[in-house]
Parts: sequence; structure tokens; C-alpha cells
Amino acid sequence: MATTPGADEIEKPQPEAEEEGRIARIALWFTAFTERWLPDAFGFVLIGTFLIAALGLSTGVPIVGLPKDATASSGFGLVDAWGKGFWSLIQFTLQMAMIIIGGYAVAVSPPVARLIARLARVPSTPRTAIAFTAAISMITSYLNWAFSLIFTAILAREIARVLRGVDYRAIGAMAFLGLGTVWAQGLSGSAALQVASAGSSPKAVQDVIKAGRGSGIIPLTDTIFLWQGMLATLIVFLVAVGVAWLIAPTGAAAKSAADLGVDLKPLIREDDTAASTGPRRPGDWLEHSPVFSILLALFGLWYLIRYFQHAQSGALNALDLNTINLILILLALLLHWRPANLVTAVRDAAPAASGVLLQFPLYGGIFGMIAYTGLSKTIAGWLVNLSNDFFYPAVIGVYSCVLGIFVPSGGSKWVIEAPYVLDAANQLQVNQGWMVVVYDLGEASANLLQPFWMLPTLAILGLKARHIMGYTFVMFLACFPAVLILVTLLARTLPFP
Repeated sequence: MATTPGADEIEKPQPEAEEEGRIARIALWFTAFTERWLPDAFGFVLIGTFLIAALGLSTGVPIVGLPKDATASSGFGLVDAWGKGFWSLIQFTLQMAMIIIGGYAVAVSPPVARLIARLARVPSTPRTAIAFTAAISMITSYLNWAFSLIFTAILAREIARVLRGVDYRAIGAMAFLGLGTVWAQGLSGSAALQVASAGSSPKAVQDVIKAGRGSGIIPLTDTIFLWQGMLATLIVFLVAVGVAWLIAPTGAAAKSAADLGVDLKPLIREDDTAASTGPRRPGDWLEHSPVFSILLALFGLWYLIRYFQHAQSGALNALDLNTINLILILLALLLHWRPANLVTAVRDAAPAASGVLLQFPLYGGIFGMIAYTGLSKTIAGWLVNLSNDFFYPAVIGVYSCVLGIFVPSGGSKWVIEAPYVLDAANQLQVNQGWMVVVYDLGEASANLLQPFWMLPTLAILGLKARHIMGYTFVMFLACFPAVLILVTLLARTLPFP
């Protein structure tokens, strides 16, 4: 049934009905399948838990057991490893919850909301809107993946609100695209930052790096800033934008947010300035005055300047999740100007973190079963035994992707896997820095196949994983083969070590 647009909606001429392209039809078919058969994101972690347990049992891992050395990080039985890993991501869980809340608070502040509102009016057709969102998602995730998750999700909501005919499922999937393509090759790529710093890289990793190159670290110029790595990232970017253009449903095939039961409210509301009315009590004055917002922001800025000045591993490597969260909170405080406005924004953002708080500990249990039983080393051994120097990059790309489906750690599992991945690279005489690039590209690709990192985006969009995973799967089918070809061919241009 046709609806009349609100005063703040953009009237756009609708494209004439046209037959869906082949890629769009494939995406619609996969989406219909996932909407009918895929469980919610919580179902993925439940199924994944017992799949990994079954894999461990099939490889001879005992159901229970403890190592003799209390400080050992392997040799556990599946049940004990699950329990050991359950809370292993608790700090990361809180960090991710704060990123969602802080990022949301920044994005809905009046200055950033106005920027998003302007960007939302750039695309003029549904097809360009979906390709535009894909490009913005990848560009922002290259700069910082955490900011991209929130910023692009809110941008996608606003585009879908003001532009008629946009498929809300497709644009939601493209809002997440950066985390499934280029983020790990960007400025916040965990593995590359770890191996570039002696303070961040464990001694076991440094020893195997030193065996291959004479130094215990791999600088960023030999990983994310390799011209081969930047070329591979650019090609993946172009492939993804092209597929995003082709993937967009049109006409009757497109489903709006309203069709999916999502109410899209204006990003900029008339009552945003209500808090500026003069308070009557001294306590009210404190909540609505910008004085303490400014003072606290200056206090935090003073700390950040000193923190980066004294960072032994360099300013870029010092930009960890804790620092990003502090920056987001200080930014939100300034951008909302009055403390009461920030409190309201945080309260609105809190529900978006519920999926992270519930599911991340369960992923920690899966991580434990893979890491503390030695199962990850067994899987890597299978792949390496099938490889040679030519195919080794592609094999590790597949390995990183497969393991990333079950342990989506954002790079933290690299610490466990780096010793044997790099040791095999030394034996096969494959460039170590390139293997970091390969590992990152493979791990990012896994995010298109499982909903772990989709949770913040889905919470903001008001969607379920099954709504967007048909589109992300088609994107995986296009981008991952390109990744494997690129990492194999470009490896031949790099010397060893």
C-alpha cells in the first residue's frame, strides 16, 4: 500500500520496473533461504559450540582433562577448555559494549547527525544508495573498524528513511561490509599492529620472526603498507562495490524497513534542543550546563596527549580499544555539549549492546576449546601438510577464514597461531610480512559468513542476522576467490624473508 512521505523525506523518481539482474536474483534466493532456515545470531554460537566439540572428539581430544603444569595454555579436555575460555573475552566484551554505546552516542550527537543526514541525501537511486553505503563502510573500516560498525549502520538507517525503494536488507548488509573485507588491512588491523611492536608481540612470536628475518618485529611497511597489500585491498574494494551495485533488488523485490517491521525515526529530532531550557534547581543547572563537559574533556585530552607522548611502541600502536573508547566518550561529551543530553544518548544506546553481552562469553568458550586443547594447531597442520611455497598463502587464507568462522576474535587469536603459521612460512621460504596480510584478509572474509561482528550493526538497524546474511554470502562468493588469487600471485613478487 502506498504511503505519503513525511515532510523531511526526499521525493525521488522511482526507476521503471526492470528484470532483476542475475546476481540480484542469486542474492534474493539466498536471502529467502536464510530468512526461512537460518537461526538468529544466538543460534549460531549454540550450534558452533557443539560443532567444535564434535570436531575435537573426532581428532582425539579428551572430553575432560587438565595439564600437569597449572600455567600451561594447552592440554585441556574439551569441557575444561570451554570453561577456561568462557570468560577469556570478558575485557573484550566490555570494550565492545562500550564501543557500541560510545559510537552510538557520537553518531547521534547533533553535529555528527547533521553530517550523516547530509551524506544520506547523496545517493539518488536505490542502487547507488547500496553501492554508496558499501563504499563508505569499507573506507571507514579501513580507518577504524569500531567507528565503521556504528557510523555506517546509522547512515544506512537514514538513507533507508529518506530514499524510497531501498531494500533495507541489502543496505543493512552493505553497512557491515567493511568488517568482511578490508578492515584488517587498515590502520586498526590487530595482527599487523601486534607484530610491529616488541611491547605487543609475545616472545614466542618474536622468536619465530627473528629466525626468518633477523629481527623480532615486522614493521608496518612490511605488512599493511606493502604496495602488494594496498593493491590487494584496492582490488577487493572495487570488486565489492561492483557487486554491491549489482546485488540491489529493485521494484517489488525490494523490502523496506516498514515491510520488516522496523520503525525508522528521524535522526535529527525537533526535541533535541529541549534540554537547553533553563533549569530551576542547582542540580538541574549542573546537568544542563556545558561547563563540566568542557572541563572533563580538557582533562581527558591532557591525559591522551601524555599517553601518546610516552607510548613506547609508537602512537599508532598505542591506539588500542581502551584508548578508542576513551576518545569516543570524550567526543560524545563535547558533541552533546550538556551532560543530560549524553545521558539520554547512552540510555538509548544500551539495548544495542545486549547481544554482545550475552554471546561474547559463549564465543570465548569456543575459543577455549580450539586454543587450549591444541585443536587449532592440529587444523593448521592439516592445511600446511597439503601445501607448498606457491599455495601456502592461499592455504593460510582458507585456514584463517575457516577458523575465523568459529573464533571471530578480531585478531587476538593471531598470538596463538602466529608461531606455527610463521614457522611454516620460514620453512617454505614465504615472506613473513605477506603472511600477516594473508591472515588478515582471510580472517576478515570469515565475517561475511557468521554474525558475531554483525551484532552491533544489526542492533542499530533493528534486523536479524537472517535478514542480511544472504547478501553477505553472495559478497563472500565474489570477494574471497579474488582474495585467494591475489595473495597467491602477489606473493611471488616478494622476497624471503
